[in-house]
Amino acid sequence: MRSALTRLLDTPVRQAVGGLLLAGVGGLLLWLPIHTQNALDDWTAELRAGGEPTRAIIYDRVTKRHNTTMYFRYEIGGRTYEQEVPCVEVCRSYGDEVPIWVNPADPRDFVTDFGQLSGHRGRVQGVLGAGGFVMLLLGLLVTLSRIPFRRWLPRRAPRRRTAVRAPGGPRFTARSKHKQRARR
Repeated sequence: MRSALTRLLDTPVRQAVGGLLLAGVGGLLLWLPIHTQNALDDWTAELRAGGEPTRAIIYDRVTKRHNTTMYFRYEIGGRTYEQEVPCVEVCRSYGDEVPIWVNPADPRDFVTDFGQLSGHRGRVQGVLGAGGFVMLLLGLLVTLSRIPFRRWLPRRAPRRRTAVRAPGGPRFTARSKHKQRARR
């Protein structure tokens, strides 16, 4: 007894539609990290415009499996906060003082002078985007493999050689000597 999914996906049309759906879902998942990055860029600009400026000191820097994280310590409203920032484009040294803009509603949320937001943001979206890219490619491959191109766009028949009228005879087809030797 075959499974219901196998029976459902028996025809090439249904397989092509399934491939299109897979490609659509993959495209949406691929769009997610792009949308998230745009939203984070907008939040960075908003924090710089309306955030509370202060200075943070890098009190630690840790590298694990090719990823470096800086640990910041700063004071807002008489309280000291500690937060981590990933080294993406800029990685400052231990003891450096960095200007930051802190969100007044959430003191653990800030942006640095080099444009990096606090915390590790967008990791899940990045993984989902990579999975979406794979789904998009698989969906397109399945869809394109199920389209009957040969039936819709048949190949043209090869052109027939036409006989050339020679001055000495009624009809004769010219051939090279090389081909004559190969046939013997």
